[in-house]
Amino acid sequence: PTSVATGGTPDTTGAPGTTAAPGAAVPQTLDFTARTLDGATFAGSSLAGKPAVLWFWAAWCTRCRGVAGSVAEVQRDNAARVNLVGVAGLGSGADAMRRFARDTGVDGFPHLADDDGTVWRRFGVTSQEHYVLLDSAGTVVHNGPLSQPELRRRVAELA
Repeated sequence: PTSVATGGTPDTTGAPGTTAAPGAAVPQTLDFTARTLDGATFAGSSLAGKPAVLWFWAAWCTRCRGVAGSVAEVQRDNAARVNLVGVAGLGSGADAMRRFARDTGVDGFPHLADDDGTVWRRFGVTSQEHYVLLDSAGTVVHNGPLSQPELRRRVAELA
């Protein structure tokens, strides 16, 4: 996808690392758009037809920083079967969000810059280090905190 930050046109099909199943219907839960950390447009519909994990984090959150490596590992281990998208917010600021993703090694999958909280509110998230798991039909099957072993187990079940 081309990034607005690099002078191209926004990508409206998703972001690297997210793939919708061909011909998948878009459920209401995935009918949203947001900006990625590099300024591209992300379409929630790009997640349709494949299980997805939304990881809600904040750049200043020490718990988020502490689990970032494990979350990146879960994404790498399941990339072919499950989409994982980070959703940064809670007053983090774009520069801090990008720095967090780079410094913690989670820059290998898409992250949304949701400083205004639109995506957070859409899924009823009120605190960071929070996970929303959706099955391939876009149904929320988990909304809340998870330990890293539990995240790994739940993602394996989704796949």
